[in-house]
Amino acid sequence: MRFRYSKSKNGKTEKKAVVYTKDEHNINACDVNTDAVYICSRLRAEGYETYIVGGAVRDLMLGKKPKDFDIASAANPTQIKKIFRNSRVIGRRFRLVHVFFGDKIYELATFRSLKDGATGNTFGTIEDDVLRRDFSLNALFYDPEQELVIDYIGGVEHIRRRLIHPVIPLDIIFQDDPVRMIRAVKYAAITCFEMSDKLRSKIRADAPLLKNVSPSRLTEEIVKIINSPCPHSIIESLEEHGLYEHLQPNASRMMAKDEDFKRKYMKSLAALSGKSGESPCALRALIEDYVEMTTDWNGQMPELYRKTFMTARKFILPMNPQRSELEKAIKQIFTTRGIAVKKLRPLRRRRGKKNYGGGEPEDLI
Repeated sequence: MRFRYSKSKNGKTEKKAVVYTKDEHNINACDVNTDAVYICSRLRAEGYETYIVGGAVRDLMLGKKPKDFDIASAANPTQIKKIFRNSRVIGRRFRLVHVFFGDKIYELATFRSLKDGATGNTFGTIEDDVLRRDFSLNALFYDPEQELVIDYIGGVEHIRRRLIHPVIPLDIIFQDDPVRMIRAVKYAAITCFEMSDKLRSKIRADAPLLKNVSPSRLTEEIVKIINSPCPHSIIESLEEHGLYEHLQPNASRMMAKDEDFKRKYMKSLAALSGKSGESPCALRALIEDYVEMTTDWNGQMPELYRKTFMTARKFILPMNPQRSELEKAIKQIFTTRGIAVKKLRPLRRRRGKKNYGGGEPEDLI
């Protein structure tokens, strides 16, 4: 075990981080994505401190192969863009860089400071950046060249003790960003780690803050959940902590009133396990039981399809998936019932009609 030191404000040398070697953190270098290693090496060669960060480090330490590899660097977006021609800067306020290798995207973020709070966008140092991260299991930095894990806030010990521990103080962590509540519950379900009673209580108390989160952000989180390895466990836990009623209020209300619907709904979600990445299939699980209950299957096409589309669209609000994805999910349901859905063509949007995201359903030829 090594240590990282730096100067404090009064000029004294202080121990800032614990540095774990490959014999201590047990990360298998063969599980680290070669493109991510190349990106880190290129930036370091240009003089910019750079690491693999977040969930990828957590998963590697747990012996899993990460799906995504995020990277944090001292280089700012403009500097990163100059080094990687196969990249683009995204975001308006919070600027990031996406580097492309074939169909794979790697997200690069610049170290941020705490000058404007935990959700600010002022560039800073690695020591600043770690204090902005949500939970300690996601606040570790991995140097793939030297095979070192840099730990500023005890994240390695929390992983070993299987704990979900907030980095940001509890009195402000969810005020700054309510979506962190969803992530805490998701991390606990995925890793089977424990949350403290204080953290659980805070999540239940602050759950109403999710009402102020934009539909696009909620959609992003739900899509991640239903395409995860264990959507059933995550959603069950979200329901238990009073969060799912803000993500899928209609489904949550129906589960509270109808035990049979709840059983079917959870069974559909459980069937998704091991099918991550199949978006239409995953979206279908959110709507199928409701569609089955509410659709008049004796109706005639294309009106039957049109009504089903609008019913499903309203049911999953405030989630706002791409229209094409919702159409594929509904088509799968129709196909299961032996109802052929022919090729679709766009409808013109009717004036005065409320838009539930993505326009009206497409007509049938």
